[in-house]
Amino acid sequence: MNGFLRMAGSQHLDSRRGGDTVARRRTLRAVALVPALALLTAMAGCAESTTSGSSGDGLALTNPGKLTTCTHTDYAPFQFHKNGEIVGFDVELVDLIAEDLGVEQKIVDTPFSGIQSGVALNSGQCDVAAAAMSITPTREENFDFSDPYFEATQALLTPKDSGMTQLSDLRGKKVGVQLATTGEKFARKHAEKNGYTVVQFENLPLMIKAVETNRVDVAINDNSVLAYYTKNNPGVEITNEFTTGDKYGIGVATSDDALLKKVNESLSRLKESGQYDKIYRKWFGKQPE
Repeated sequence: MNGFLRMAGSQHLDSRRGGDTVARRRTLRAVALVPALALLTAMAGCAESTTSGSSGDGLALTNPGKLTTCTHTDYAPFQFHKNGEIVGFDVELVDLIAEDLGVEQKIVDTPFSGIQSGVALNSGQCDVAAAAMSITPTREENFDFSDPYFEATQALLTPKDSGMTQLSDLRGKKVGVQLATTGEKFARKHAEKNGYTVVQFENLPLMIKAVETNRVDVAINDNSVLAYYTKNNPGVEITNEFTTGDKYGIGVATSDDALLKKVNESLSRLKESGQYDKIYRKWFGKQPE
């Protein structure tokens, strides 16, 4: 009987040990699964954070499904208000780039000083900046530029029949300029030699209005915007253009190489396909040179 009890006790102990072994194996398997599940969860979280705010090309964008563009109105015919919307050459160009990326353009109207300084781009306010903006060494220190998409010169805007055609004619005069533009830089560079005073304005409409109301005698700005204005305003005219080699580029935040590459690829395709020429003719009435 004692032998039977010992055997029974031994069998019971083995059975219990077997149960413990199975339980331990199950526990170990469960413990082993925890890191794997955690890794999968982390990977899913990373994937979600990477794709939110992205285009179909995997670009990290400020707003999901949007190419957010900083610009400064009113600067017709590049970007200006019409019937409650912002329209213009730059607007349509970036619309096509956004379409090429599989997203839509979202426009943020912000002061030009914040655009050209790089603050708007590098703070994440927008993905790109398109504001008829000349590529300059100073600006290239603040952010990156796309390949050039437009050539410009500086022009002299005067009242009709003023007789002022050269910078030397401006001695003793007041010359209006727009804040933080290459027109302002050009005017200031030649001010001392030609004896005129530079007067600064926040935007293009204020500058032009100052010429029309005799607050300033003349103004200097990009030839295309002044030419667009004079078509419907016979009281003013362009009397001279100054070759400055200005070329416009689309701004991209510093080191955002992926987006910059896509923008350049889109610009190249738009020119090859003829879409660029089409919108150029629409806004400027001629073929691009």
